[in-house]
Parts: sequence; structure tokens; C-alpha cells
Amino acid sequence: MVLKFIKEIIFLFMTMFGTLGNVSVSMNYMFRWWGGPEKKPLHLILIHLAFTNIIILLSRGLQKTIAAFGLINFLDDMGCKILVYLERVARGLSICTSSLLTVVQAIIISPRASGWRRLRPKSAWHILPFFLCFWILNALISMNLISSLRSTTLNMSQIKDGYNYCYFMPESQKMKWIFLPLMVLRDAVFQGAMGGASGYMIFLLHKHHQHVLYLHNSKLLYRTPPELRAAQSVLVLMLCFVFFYWTDCAFSLFLSLSLGDYSLVINIQEFLILGYAIFSPLVLIHRDRLQAKCWYGQ
Repeated sequence: MVLKFIKEIIFLFMTMFGTLGNVSVSMNYMFRWWGGPEKKPLHLILIHLAFTNIIILLSRGLQKTIAAFGLINFLDDMGCKILVYLERVARGLSICTSSLLTVVQAIIISPRASGWRRLRPKSAWHILPFFLCFWILNALISMNLISSLRSTTLNMSQIKDGYNYCYFMPESQKMKWIFLPLMVLRDAVFQGAMGGASGYMIFLLHKHHQHVLYLHNSKLLYRTPPELRAAQSVLVLMLCFVFFYWTDCAFSLFLSLSLGDYSLVINIQEFLILGYAIFSPLVLIHRDRLQAKCWYGQ
């Protein structure tokens, strides 16, 4: 009973903490967007990433918080469809937006003589068509949830796991073989682009570091250009994304193949699903503080 209460408090705290962090990040970059002289594409991408994180935390956290504290289910079939559909769409948007962030950052720090430099967005508004495509793509890929989701009117004491206010009806094999390959293809394409761009940024950062060492000037070690400092934080974000994504996949595969009752593994997986949405604003807030220190220290 005590462990269950602790889990409820931790889950509620994580949801609230992550939501406040992403709201803070989105407001910060919105003020920069409207008040700054230059509209940077990265600011628009980070606003969109924070917005998708907020959707994930609220859509999943709302249902989990209701169940965790034993409240009577007020979600009907339509409410379940909306919440779970938004969560699935937002998780797909998180993958696409993170990939776009990495690719754009890699293009920004590429050398002037590089052919990638020509792909640099000339205006932040050139990013908006990508967002529209991401929303349409993920909305279509998640369409199968609309027909398979149902709500239960049971109260907390009648629910076995305490997290089944919304449940899935069995899908036909035809539906599975249509939508599952599309989801796998989406993840493979965008994570492949993310991995390639991250590798390219690591190469450029290593090249810059070697150049600094060659100059034998220790002061230059603390004068890394802002673009390269931003690239370092983006790489940290991508490492976090890869960790939470593949750990979640490993746990899901283990649970699907196992026949036993692994409640501890299920609880850990629940926290992993929200991990990236909670941790990413911390990385961005830390980056902004470092940039502010470097700015005022000059």
C-alpha cells in the first residue's frame, strides 16, 4: 500500500514537473521569437517540441492521475479516443520534431564551403510546412486507434491494474499489417536522419576541438561559438531521446514475449514513456543558463 502511494505521488510529481518545465521553455522561446530582432528556425522547432511534450504529459498524465488516486472514471468512449489519440500523435511528433531539430542544427554548423550550407533555412517560416506534414503524417498513422479504443465505466476498485480506464479492442490482422509497418517505417526514417545528423555534428565538434588544440591557446577553449554550444545541447537531447525510446522498446518487447506478471517492469515502463518529455526541458534550461553566463561574462 505504501509503495503504491509512493508510485502515485512520483507519477503526479513527474507529470506536473515536466509540464511546468515545457511551459517554461515554450514561453521563453516565444518571448525570444516575438521580442528578438531575428526569427531563428531553431526557436520555432524548440517551441513545437515543448508543445508536443506538453500534450504527451497531459494526455497520459490525466488518465494515469485519475486512476492512481482512485477517482471515478469520467471519460466516455469519445474522451478515451481523444486522449489516447492525442498521445500517440504527439509521440510521433516528438520523433519527427527531434529529428528535424538535429538535421537543422547540423546544417547550421556545417562549414560555409559545404554543400549542406545551401539547405540552411533562410527564414524561420520555412519550417512551418514541415510541421504541417508531421501533423498530417502522424494523424493518419494513428487513425486505427479511433476504432479500437473504448472506455470502461468501472471505478478504481473494479479495475485490476488501476490504469485501464481506456482499453483497446482486438484489431483485425489486416489493420495491424497496414498501420504497424507505417509506424516502423516512420521511426526508422526519422531516427536514421537523426543518427546521421548527430554523427555529422560529432565529427564537426571533434574537428573544432582539434583546431583549438592546434592553436595552443587555452583561452579559446572557453570561446566556443554559440552554434557549436547549441549543437552540444542538441546532441545531449538526442542521446536522451535514443535512451528513453529504445529502453521503452526493449521493455515492451520483454512484456509482449513474457507470460508472467511483471508489475515492476510495467511501472518502470510507464515512467520511461514520460522520461524524454520531462528531461528535455531541463537540458534546454541548462543550455540557456550557460549561454547567459557566457554572454554576461564577455
